[in-house]
Amino acid sequence: MRFALEALLVDVPDEQVAEARAFYRSRVAGRGPGSFEELEEARAKKPAPRATVPPAVEETVEAAGVRVPVRIFLPADGPPRGVYLGVHGGGFYMGSAAQGDERHRELADALQIAVVGVDYRLAPEHPWPAAPDDCAAVALWLVEEAEARFGTTRLAIGGSSAGATLALATLLRLRDRGVVDRFAGAALRFGTYDLSAHTPGGRLIAEEYFLQAYAGHVADRTLPDISPLYADLSGLPPTLLVVGSEDVLLEDNLTLAGRLSAAGNDVELRVYPEAPHGFTGHPTALAATALEGIRSWLRDRISHP
Repeated sequence: MRFALEALLVDVPDEQVAEARAFYRSRVAGRGPGSFEELEEARAKKPAPRATVPPAVEETVEAAGVRVPVRIFLPADGPPRGVYLGVHGGGFYMGSAAQGDERHRELADALQIAVVGVDYRLAPEHPWPAAPDDCAAVALWLVEEAEARFGTTRLAIGGSSAGATLALATLLRLRDRGVVDRFAGAALRFGTYDLSAHTPGGRLIAEEYFLQAYAGHVADRTLPDISPLYADLSGLPPTLLVVGSEDVLLEDNLTLAGRLSAAGNDVELRVYPEAPHGFTGHPTALAATALEGIRSWLRDRISHP
């Protein structure tokens, strides 16, 4: 058996690969804040999300004694066929559910599903376990209330970057509660799954400030709720992993894919050529292809009876 990265790459049109290569060659690579002062500055400079039509319904939900703000999108045409719980990225210390409004509105209408964005608490003001507490609370609320609220019990979850990490941690919590089977799938984009710096992939980001902000107070960051790579990964729903070949988290995602598969789960890994971290948020045809692929994967799992 031959195992090569080229064999894992998604087959996309050559012109999309060329366009992506040119786009990233002309783009100055950014970096995350390296201190709390830089974080405050980055938060202040972040533009407000664009409004959607119709807008999100904003409310606060409660489960397991935790109250969490959410943003809910309903499909414009007919009742929802399922519900997708979206967890935003941002290094555990930036971002908000509103940053996903445009994509969530498109997803709700394209798949005729309800989309719920979770506004979890951010580090360092609210370090671990605040964020997974909030995400798990909203997931439990959906388990308990989705049928009454949306008329469907078909659930899925997904997220990007830190949001993917939190989505997987949420599934592990639900699995331990015996209710993870209510989720038909998880679409995880370029998450970071080892925050302990104990694995080769984890050591590539070991000096990043977001790790200190989120979990610097924890002596052992191999706790599965922080670093899902160390969890017992058995009994999880079908999982789609999406990552770019140029992402610093590629090795982390490859390792997770292997561990998920070894634990007996249905896992699909899609590696996109020439793509760095966060590529699905960039204005390229490659990103559009990846997003359409995710929508199609979700449609197969939550839109059908």
